[in-house]
Amino acid sequence: MVEKYKNYINGEWIADGSLGTFKNINPANTDDIVGEFPSSGKEEVDAAVAAAKEAFKSWRLVPAPKRADIIKRAGDILVERKEELARLMTREMGKILIETRGDVQEGIDTAYYAAGEGRRMFGDTVPCELPNKFGMSVRMPIGVCGMITPWNFPIAIPTWKIFPALVCGNTVVFKPASDTPASAVKLVEILEEAGIPKGVVNLVNGTGKNVGEAILHHPDVALVAFTGSSEIGRHIAEVCGKHLKRVSLELGGKNGQIVMDDANLELALEGALWGAFGTTGQRCTATSRIILHRKIADEFIERFVQLAQNLKIGNGLDESVQMGPLINQRQREIVHNYVEIGKNEDKAKLLIGGEYLTGGEYDKGFFYKPTVFVDVKPDMRIAKEEIFGPVVAVFTVDSFDEAIDVINSTSYGLSSSIYTQDVNQAFRALRDIETGITYVNGPTIGAEIQLPFGGVKDTGNGHRESSHTVLDIFTEWKSIYVDYSGKLQRAQIDTYEE
Repeated sequence: MVEKYKNYINGEWIADGSLGTFKNINPANTDDIVGEFPSSGKEEVDAAVAAAKEAFKSWRLVPAPKRADIIKRAGDILVERKEELARLMTREMGKILIETRGDVQEGIDTAYYAAGEGRRMFGDTVPCELPNKFGMSVRMPIGVCGMITPWNFPIAIPTWKIFPALVCGNTVVFKPASDTPASAVKLVEILEEAGIPKGVVNLVNGTGKNVGEAILHHPDVALVAFTGSSEIGRHIAEVCGKHLKRVSLELGGKNGQIVMDDANLELALEGALWGAFGTTGQRCTATSRIILHRKIADEFIERFVQLAQNLKIGNGLDESVQMGPLINQRQREIVHNYVEIGKNEDKAKLLIGGEYLTGGEYDKGFFYKPTVFVDVKPDMRIAKEEIFGPVVAVFTVDSFDEAIDVINSTSYGLSSSIYTQDVNQAFRALRDIETGITYVNGPTIGAEIQLPFGGVKDTGNGHRESSHTVLDIFTEWKSIYVDYSGKLQRAQIDTYEE
């Protein structure tokens, strides 16, 4: 029997979807149906927004430390259910167990960090220019927040958005990716068990076309937070701009790892392998470009190719597997189309991979071979466009300055990395690389929640998730003046009156 999941609207679990149902399939084994879900549309979004709008009236008045207590309890429950959630997530989206455990741990870390903000959310008190007058600034909740999240981090990314939004006093309409709805259901179940009041969190399953668009256009949704492709992000920004909605966009990446001639090659190889093929390359921070100093390029490429060819690929529920499948057949076709583009681009050379991985158990999943191109130039499409798969473009450069030029040559600017023993080069890279995140002697993946997460250029619209900076997404500043002089005092006028 296929397990049937539900939407969660106004504190009730609702099985019916106005547009029918859809199935969630294990990308490593298409015989494994994870569950059946309600396919929703405008009707469900309207109901969820109405519930969230009504709940906002009382939720915003709950003291922030009390709101934070609920998020802390949700974190405690995530700890108890970490393994259960990790295994479900691996079935849903394919990444290996050590990664899905890390995904849940990121949700746990976010819960505890966001709960701490319930007793911070600092504002400022400042001196006023007139006597007997007090000035301060405070953070205020915004209202109903539409959360549209991706499939590659089905617990971590929703918690990045939902937990701080709730602590700040907002209410939520949550649309998870259609490829990973079961993890979303479990997360909302945990929030319900932790004590979230009726209507404060609402879950609506369905497609971007039917659910996402309804959220964007709904007049009572005050803010939209989205993680996904830059193409869809532009559309969301356009729609939200017309309605003057607040919008936070965390979008694509084309991240590069520089390896200088003085680098610790063992360390750089480990980092490149993890950064390129972790989550099967399906991370916005994945290492899709490797920029090598010519003096070490040949040795690095030879060893990197051997390591990539030796990766064990399969069902992520097998603890010995190092790389799982792509999320679905469409994504596998997109990856393969980019490989064909790369093969046809002038002088780019395919060293390994470039093919579906087939035969035996692989025929039941969406597997793809680790793929490496060399002799890549910055103007090639495989050098500039996000592929979102296990495909790496390798560049060879003659100097540090050339490496910086190459790493900055894309329209994206999320994550970056440099391996060097030269502290001067490291600090120049930290200054000159055009990304929101830079690692020294580490791969392009591995962000921690206590530092801001986000990028520049086409990677987003300037907001930063995680850290205390996430509060700037989910709150509005209010400036407050208290004049206790008992008379009219005119700023800028009476202060400097002749």
